[in-house]
Amino acid sequence: MLRTTFWTDSNNGVLVLRLALGITFFLHGWHKVTHGIDNQIGVLVANGIPAFFMYFVYVSEVLAPILMVLGLFTRLSALSVILTMLVVFYVLPGPFFALTSFGSWNKELQLLFLAIGVALFFMGTGRYRVYNTGSRHWLLD
Repeated sequence: MLRTTFWTDSNNGVLVLRLALGITFFLHGWHKVTHGIDNQIGVLVANGIPAFFMYFVYVSEVLAPILMVLGLFTRLSALSVILTMLVVFYVLPGPFFALTSFGSWNKELQLLFLAIGVALFFMGTGRYRVYNTGSRHWLLD
């Protein structure tokens, strides 16, 4: 019984997705904290997006992944990842459907981040979390 429930419990899958997206996204954000965002601001401005939107990256790539790993406000954190990845798809240079020299799509990492963010937005936190906020609103799960 224990073996069956462990391997079929979707909460385990949600935890893996939260950890994978949270940790990898945090590393992207930490790089921006330690090395600055001047280059990214230039890319945004060149694509017609006001520079102050770049400061949202600290929320999306530092705070949101920490909350996601802890299982706090996972849906809101996932929503910030989704919005960030949509902006990245818009501003990322190069043709949209180009392949790399290895035959992979040049935007596949961004697609994976977006897909996991969308999945977590729909699935929520799952059972494993540091603290249950007690909120009855689905967005605050």
